[in-house]
Amino acid sequence: MSKKVIFSGIQPSGRLMLGNYLGALKNWVKLQDDYDCLYCLVDMHAITVPQDPRELRNRTYEGLAVYLAAGLDPAKNIIFAQSHVPAHAELGWLLTCNAYMGELSRMTQFKDKSARDQNIGVGLFTYPVLMAADILLYQTDLVPVGQDQKQHLELARDIAIRVNNTYGDAETAKDGTVTVKNPIFRVPEPYIPPVGARIMSLQNPSAKMSKSDADLNATVFLDDSDDAIRKKIKRAVTDSGSEIVFAPEREEKAGVTNLISIQAAITGKDPRAIVDSYAGKQYGHLKVETAEVVVELLRPLRERYQTMLQDKGELDRILAQGAERAAERAAPTLRRMYEAVGFLTRAPRPADR
Repeated sequence: MSKKVIFSGIQPSGRLMLGNYLGALKNWVKLQDDYDCLYCLVDMHAITVPQDPRELRNRTYEGLAVYLAAGLDPAKNIIFAQSHVPAHAELGWLLTCNAYMGELSRMTQFKDKSARDQNIGVGLFTYPVLMAADILLYQTDLVPVGQDQKQHLELARDIAIRVNNTYGDAETAKDGTVTVKNPIFRVPEPYIPPVGARIMSLQNPSAKMSKSDADLNATVFLDDSDDAIRKKIKRAVTDSGSEIVFAPEREEKAGVTNLISIQAAITGKDPRAIVDSYAGKQYGHLKVETAEVVVELLRPLRERYQTMLQDKGELDRILAQGAERAAERAAPTLRRMYEAVGFLTRAPRPADR
């Protein structure tokens, strides 16, 4: 029985941080033995907002080095840069022609950003369609997503169903049930990790931890020194009380709950058991011990990352190999979609063979 296909990616638009590791990378490593995994550095998504070209190139190398340092094995996974596989952009355009203005206008991230700035690029409006192309190109079964990305995955599912119904030999029964005999795309499902999928800001625990946060004390970066990690967690916002509880439903306890969530995601312990271990203790104890748990997690990862980043030749080799494998996997889906919309058959390119 063939393994189910998983696709996911992270933008190389800033320093990767603790939330990226606990919410994504840690779980990706667990998935690589049981699933057929493709992990992408989505650099084409990164340019939906202005980027310094030199920094984007460096961040892409750094992102790959972090993937490897976290434990992703290029022999078990297809690891590549999105821009190295032209099929992403090609399918993205085909799907854009099958997407609707209304559904893109309802995307929460677009609405939030457009409310703050009227002069935003068209790419920021249409990038959820490119995300759909990323997923559908590989006949993906499962997509690891956090709660903030579920809406984008729903769009990918909607577009897949629409294209299948339009081009995939759909038949409608008398009761209105639609059966597609020859679907072009597999309709993906979400894979949401049960713990650690959402790590919050240390300074504003009602918001998700972000690598683009202007307040550097809000985010623990994967390449932070041990001392920097300790200082940031020591300064983490809690509240004016002293009760150590795990209470996601209580806004005033969001900071304390976040620290417990971080410990739970790293250690695998039940949050309630962590709370019990702090009976009679103060917030200071929670912060110190959380900091040490994070330090012990990130120190070896940081050391491996720094070593890997020194060998750009090896990183280039891994990216080239990953792009070749991804292009080979993508070619049949793209070719099928080209034929479905009525494009003339062409001689296969090297990547299609």
